[in-house]
Amino acid sequence: MYLFTSESVSEGHPDKVADQISDAILDDFLRQDPASHVACETFVSTGLAIVGGEVTSRDAWVDIQGVVRRTIQRIGYTKGEYHFDADSCAVISAVHEQSADIAMGVNRASKEEQGAGDQGMMFGYACNETPEFMPLPLTLAHITLIELAHIRREVPSPMPYLRPDAKCQYTIEYNDDHTACRVHTLVLSTQHDPDVDQARIRRDVETILLPRVKARLSAENAALFQEGMILHVNPTGQFIIGGPHGDTGLTGRKIIVDTYGGRGAHGGGAFSGKDPSKVDRSAAYAARHIAKNLVAAGVADEILVQVSYAIGVARPVSIFVNTYGTAHVPFSDGEIATKVGELFDLRPAAIVERFGLTNPIYEPTAAYGHMGRDPYVKEVELIRDGQLVRRKVQFFGWELLDVVDQCRAAFQL
Repeated sequence: MYLFTSESVSEGHPDKVADQISDAILDDFLRQDPASHVACETFVSTGLAIVGGEVTSRDAWVDIQGVVRRTIQRIGYTKGEYHFDADSCAVISAVHEQSADIAMGVNRASKEEQGAGDQGMMFGYACNETPEFMPLPLTLAHITLIELAHIRREVPSPMPYLRPDAKCQYTIEYNDDHTACRVHTLVLSTQHDPDVDQARIRRDVETILLPRVKARLSAENAALFQEGMILHVNPTGQFIIGGPHGDTGLTGRKIIVDTYGGRGAHGGGAFSGKDPSKVDRSAAYAARHIAKNLVAAGVADEILVQVSYAIGVARPVSIFVNTYGTAHVPFSDGEIATKVGELFDLRPAAIVERFGLTNPIYEPTAAYGHMGRDPYVKEVELIRDGQLVRRKVQFFGWELLDVVDQCRAAFQL
């Protein structure tokens, strides 16, 4: 028996506020110019949001202050008593043009041979622990905070004292064969108004929030919530001061929340605020797509995929696969990696084309994880050749199980 823990944070967490602002700005550039190159960082603190970074665009003009305020309002910071709100916070922009040296490596006469926007290694991971092919503790943490946000926004809300900031952590007890046997500990810290006692918050978590969480799970995973589970709710005693007033927020500080909750591996590069020419983002999505389709095809129960790039070079330097000894095919991990290179085109331009990554699809990724989300198609407004058009675009396309049959055929399943 062993324990493993993962955490998630809400959309009102200061680091996630920064991520969402950065991706909202990226989306606005891509909405006007799909060829925009953007690397946008955000800092938030008491009454202040600072946006900086590098942008190259042909003709896009983004009202950065307007995007920042709209995003903060959507998240729920709308009251002066939060000491950070959409109407009154100061917004400072320090955005400038992208480095010509980087642009020289990325831009190519042939779009297909577009170079990687940076060197580095990216990881994708999948396992069959949940229907989302994601690690169980992280999935539970995301779902819990998503449901908490739904409750906060309900009119009237059954927990009317909730404020936007929250954190959640699940510890799962596993058998030695790596199967989950129960939820060992749940830690939930949720920001609240000053006029509510902690006993009510705990009672509401037990009677309102957790039943909604369990209703979203498979019967097998819902049964993991058993008598004797340790529950910590606001273990410091209260959580009134939160959000950017309680702690500064920065883009890119929640990369484990964004990916696999500490399972698998992480290459170190953050996602939010980066256009898809940055392989930190696009190649991590592609690696997740590979891993998920391989697990769904039955190649293995658990798979980690690594790809690496050199700046300005289109094809990956290396492809690595680890099945953790769970493979169901008569191939070594090295042989599986070779087949991955044959099945999937991992040049940046091919990745961008496959998942439609030049569309404004990124703001929804910036809270509750970039992986394990349901893919969907939505109509969005774009400006093309000076005209406003509406088109249907794919969100979370890297979560599609659209290469399962090809994987089965390649591995003779």
